[in-house]
Amino acid sequence: MTLDSLSPHPGSRRRKKRLGRGPASGQGKTAGKGEKGQRSRSGGGVPPGFEGGQMPIYRKLPKRGFKNRFRVQYGVLNVGDLAEIKQEGEVDLSLLQSRGMVRKRHRFLKILGAGEISHPVVVRAHAVSATAREKIEAAGGKVELVPRGGKSSSA
Repeated sequence: MTLDSLSPHPGSRRRKKRLGRGPASGQGKTAGKGEKGQRSRSGGGVPPGFEGGQMPIYRKLPKRGFKNRFRVQYGVLNVGDLAEIKQEGEVDLSLLQSRGMVRKRHRFLKILGAGEISHPVVVRAHAVSATAREKIEAAGGKVELVPRGGKSSSA
């Protein structure tokens, strides 16, 4: 078998419809658009959400809520996930991001208490739940809270 002998399975590729190329093509003259009318014209059609002139549902319903510009989004990690990191020493946001355990877009780290940990680990995070703190300290580890100022530990 050589590259030049390969071909797609029969029926796996559909030929492109060549519209408006004469009566023999089966799509000549009006090219499948019918006769007159809005949808037969160039750029014809109605915008999404148009309901024939009736007041559309998206205008009937009230606006709700807003996007908080100052929302703080944490990269969240559970104690059980920390147990997978076998190294001794500090665990912080930049280490977790480099290992792909927290997304790079997150500027702050929060540790939650699901799972168990058996080895001591020093965690530097911006927020820690009470159960997570208990479990880390019970395993002989330590929790250091990093202030959530302008700069983060990943910068």
